[in-house]
Amino acid sequence: MKTIKPDFERILISKEQLDKRIKELASQIDIDYAGKKPLFICILKGSIMFFTDLLRAITIDCSMDFMSLSSYRNNTTSGEVKMIKDLDEPIVGKDVIIVEDIIDSGKTLSYLKRLLASRNPNSIKIITMLDKPDRRVVELQPDYTGFVIEDEFVVGYGLDYAQDYRHYPDIYILSRSVYEK
Repeated sequence: MKTIKPDFERILISKEQLDKRIKELASQIDIDYAGKKPLFICILKGSIMFFTDLLRAITIDCSMDFMSLSSYRNNTTSGEVKMIKDLDEPIVGKDVIIVEDIIDSGKTLSYLKRLLASRNPNSIKIITMLDKPDRRVVELQPDYTGFVIEDEFVVGYGLDYAQDYRHYPDIYILSRSVYEK
């Protein structure tokens, strides 16, 4: 059994569970996109671990790009989406797969999907490592989901609280004492 920091209540999803599920998702994408060359778009920063592991498990030809958006100010959602880094290349006629770490309210991803659709890709799909459907305030359904989770504050494996905890290999439930100070 792993020893965990006092900042964490418990491990929600282990690195081993993540690895297994990512291989399953990659296999499904390989089947769904056989004969195509999808463009995977990593939504920075939280998705980087998931994105890297997913692309290493993909066997079809693909390309990648990165975007950074923010709807958070002082660790609370502002509702306003700000573009921090846009794509490097046009997506006209491409099969796009947005790689997200977690879908919560869905506002940021809904905005992003509309923005990318206006750039005339062939298709847009969403893959998320974690989905919190109980928190959704807009109509948004991912095409591929790693894990559906309850409404818990989670960190690790790219997910953060105040830019901390991203480097941990498992996904943990963060202790309330950390964020309710």
